[in-house]
Amino acid sequence: MKARLVWILLLAAAPAFAAVPTPQQVRAAWRSSDTTLLDRHGATIAAVRVDMTGRRLPWVALDDISPTLGRAVLQAEDQRFMEHGGIDLQAIGKAAWDNLFGQAGTRTRGASTITMQLAGMLDPKLAPRSKGRTWESKWDQALAARELEAGWNKRQILEAYLNLASYRGELQGVGAAAYGLFGKAPSGLDAGEAAILASLLRAPTAPARTVAHRACLLARELDPHADCGAIEWEVDAAFSRAAPPASAPVSAATGITPQFVRRLGAGPGTVVRSTLDAGLQRYAAAALHRHLAELAGRNVGDGAVIVIDNASGEVLAYVANDGEGEVDGVTALRQAGSTLKPFLYELALERGQLTAASLLDDTPVTIPTVGGLYVPQNYDHQYRDAASVRTSLAGSLNVPAVRTLMLAGLERFHERLRLLGITSLTEAPEFYGWSLALGSGDVSLLELTGAYRTLANGGLQDGVTFVPRARAPKRRVLDARATFIVADILSDRAARSTTFGLTNELATGFWSAVKTGTSKDMRDNWCVGFSDRYTVGVWVGNFDGGSMWDVSGVSGAAPVWRDVMDYLHRDRPSRAPAPPPGLVRQTVWFEPAVEPERSEWFVRGTETAVVAMLPPSRRVPRIVYPAADSVIALDPDIPPPLQRVSLRAYGGAGLHWQLDGADAGPADQAATWAPRQGKHELELVGDDGRAVAAARFEVRGAEASGQPASTFSTSSGGSAGKSSGSGVNSGESER
Repeated sequence: MKARLVWILLLAAAPAFAAVPTPQQVRAAWRSSDTTLLDRHGATIAAVRVDMTGRRLPWVALDDISPTLGRAVLQAEDQRFMEHGGIDLQAIGKAAWDNLFGQAGTRTRGASTITMQLAGMLDPKLAPRSKGRTWESKWDQALAARELEAGWNKRQILEAYLNLASYRGELQGVGAAAYGLFGKAPSGLDAGEAAILASLLRAPTAPARTVAHRACLLARELDPHADCGAIEWEVDAAFSRAAPPASAPVSAATGITPQFVRRLGAGPGTVVRSTLDAGLQRYAAAALHRHLAELAGRNVGDGAVIVIDNASGEVLAYVANDGEGEVDGVTALRQAGSTLKPFLYELALERGQLTAASLLDDTPVTIPTVGGLYVPQNYDHQYRDAASVRTSLAGSLNVPAVRTLMLAGLERFHERLRLLGITSLTEAPEFYGWSLALGSGDVSLLELTGAYRTLANGGLQDGVTFVPRARAPKRRVLDARATFIVADILSDRAARSTTFGLTNELATGFWSAVKTGTSKDMRDNWCVGFSDRYTVGVWVGNFDGGSMWDVSGVSGAAPVWRDVMDYLHRDRPSRAPAPPPGLVRQTVWFEPAVEPERSEWFVRGTETAVVAMLPPSRRVPRIVYPAADSVIALDPDIPPPLQRVSLRAYGGAGLHWQLDGADAGPADQAATWAPRQGKHELELVGDDGRAVAAARFEVRGAEASGQPASTFSTSSGGSAGKSSGSGVNSGESER
């Protein structure tokens, strides 16, 4: 009696809380570690974890918690909870007796009541770990418990305690503990699971055997017939989970990452409404997952999809990955491959340098650079001598694209890409060089698809958005006439057939314009295109940069693009855009007939009825290979007879090769030369002996013993032997 009086007098001395929080304030301050993402219609897409400091789910009301857990917690932590006013003096004395004289193997209890423990959760200064388990810390907790009991009822105290308690590892609160350990809602906990959670409150890090033993003792205090074997099995199953679920189970993977949610400005415990469409999001994620499973045997493991509304710029689907990990494939930077070519041809058309019917040189080209020779090649290593702009773009020919970049200007093209919103091209134009025409720069799927949306909008741009916004004014960044012609080419199934055939995943049943691309060594595969209402971008590859095996533009990203585009237009077909003012349609034929006669679009004033090629006799001759100032390296590991250099010329009709003053055969026939170390001069000479083109080059490297003297061979067919050379052989962009 005397001891109780001392406690009462001491507890009246001073308050522990500066201001006692109300239950409503505590509940309002609770933050789930997730953000709930809503679609444009208010439907839930996913709950995405954005706080990695602890695993918390939304606050759980006491009525939504299984009563068995409440009974187990009271039995384990505070049997007189409903009777005391925050401090249980009887429990203090019993705890002291048990700790001093209790039998080995019996379960002892501390003197802290649930209310005192809650006080430590609400105020870090009162937590036992801040001062250790001292009488001073107990005293402070007791003062705080008295104040809590004065303003809270027992149900409010128990509800807050169960929600604020840490159970195991990063699991904080009964919601995260129930889902993380047992995969169920707190309302569904059975007696064994309740005993396990109650046993974890005092020792969250205890080993499984210890937790199972304590839970067994507790369960049998509540029910003498409790099955300890079942409890031990439940502990093992709960602790062996690979990872707690991110939240309450969802119906399907959505491909949404924390990075995307943070981009929306969402924080822990918030609900954010986006421009996404839940149905489209799930469909796009499922389509990507399905196709990646089909490509698994070709070393393709990752992908991403984005869908943008052309008119508003609202992002309707954002699949950052296949549902594994947190890498965001929509914003990751990858080599663009051939997907930059439409913007290059638009620039040349806009400047009046080319028309869609202009014939481009599709013969081998070797370009000296500071880093060596740049030798672009077509994907199929074939050359067509000449191809129109329409055929070159639709068929994704590389050599004509590089020649177009040389015509339009590297700096100007680099500036145009930046203007289109591709901000990742931060280096000077010279850093990328002529290979920028073939997509050597790194881009993101987000910015690349946004640039294609500019094509879809006739050259107008206003940026994309992930949250609802008022319509923003658009600004013109591309010429409307040139943009229309490029879109018409990208929608031309016949022009595309020279490379892809008439039947492929790019040929939709409605109007659409599309381009594929593959980066060097098949590391990235793209398919980006648009209809009258939507722009869809797809990337597939491997996040670790591994090369795919035998995956082309049509077999890689295109099937996903086609599935998503078909879904978008399942109820309404896409319609071709109307031509803007300033365009005329003209029938054009070619001399010689390198391409069939056709009806072609022209910017008014550039139209022509005939596109004629210069005959070989009138073409300006030039030496294609070896290029001027090039260096050819001999390889001592290759037998000398196999080391041959192919002499290649353009416009060499009626001319002869002359190497170091010696005749090397007709220039219009394939000629090869057994290289010799040293500096050499190659010339194209006419019948009068006058040189019309020349190139000086050097051969380096140790010569094998028995190296024969320089010899020449000619044939009317392809080049013979093997050419060895230094420099960059860049066939990096696929179709």
